Amino acid sequence: MTGLVIRTLSASDAHLFDALPDPLGAREAHRRTRFRPDWKRVALRDGEVVARGAWWGGPDDPEPVNINWFDVAEGEEEAGAELLRSTPRQVELEINLPGGWRDDPVLRAAAEARFTAARAAGYELLVERFLYRWTPESGLPERPGRLSFRAEGDDTVFFDALRRIHSVTLDAHALKAVQQGGLDQAAQEELDFFHWCPSPREWWRTAHTPDGDLAGIHIPAHNPSGPTIGFIGVVPEHRGHGYAYDLLVECTRHLVEQGAEYVSAATDRGNVPMAACFAKAGFPVVRERVNFHPATATTPEL
Repeated sequence: MTGLVIRTLSASDAHLFDALPDPLGAREAHRRTRFRPDWKRVALRDGEVVARGAWWGGPDDPEPVNINWFDVAEGEEEAGAELLRSTPRQVELEINLPGGWRDDPVLRAAAEARFTAARAAGYELLVERFLYRWTPESGLPERPGRLSFRAEGDDTVFFDALRRIHSVTLDAHALKAVQQGGLDQAAQEELDFFHWCPSPREWWRTAHTPDGDLAGIHIPAHNPSGPTIGFIGVVPEHRGHGYAYDLLVECTRHLVEQGAEYVSAATDRGNVPMAACFAKAGFPVVRERVNFHPATATTPEL
């Protein structure tokens, strides 16, 4: 085989990105995603595209947030690895997959080829996630009526709540932030994300018990792709009552009241209580995601 050529694309040759087959259905999954041509890269061998990656960020971001489209042709795992390792933008990698991909030999082989390439490039497994999408056909869940919700304009209230929530979190990204910089870093990263979203700050809500105690928070949001459940969290002293479901219902209904025709969401595969809440509220799993990050620590194998 001839040597590999890695190219960053431009508007004039962006069509090269579409040259690979799409066995994992990424094109459909990203139909609402807007990629910048110059944040797309391809690996070519003998003029044929054998690997591709699309780096993604918000419309005003100077640098990408992650890689959320990555493919390799059959037998070209090393080309995919070189595509990843040769970029100066070392950010988290998201590999989006159809639901139930493990049960289909073709899909599983395609997924594992991408995992192999990612590991060869120095990426390590962070977490597997379920991706959800509520639509009106699922029915709008009724409010349990156990909590009251308030708008709160003081970020320090949310920062304090996030510190408490993340002290017992099951979320892999939050746990990583806690490990790196403690509860303050984990809380600040969440706040930074909420402010990054183009949805109004006025949507943020605190949730309270009949006695007035803070039970948790929920953040209805719009990310650049559309309406989404930005955050659901219950403070430690009020866990065990199923309040995450109440928060999810309120968050969903808020977005619908604001005109949302669908609502996306995600949770870690290992967060069984939250996954149960999504199922109960009528959020079907529409895809799955495996997140890798550039790191040196040993992480679990898939």
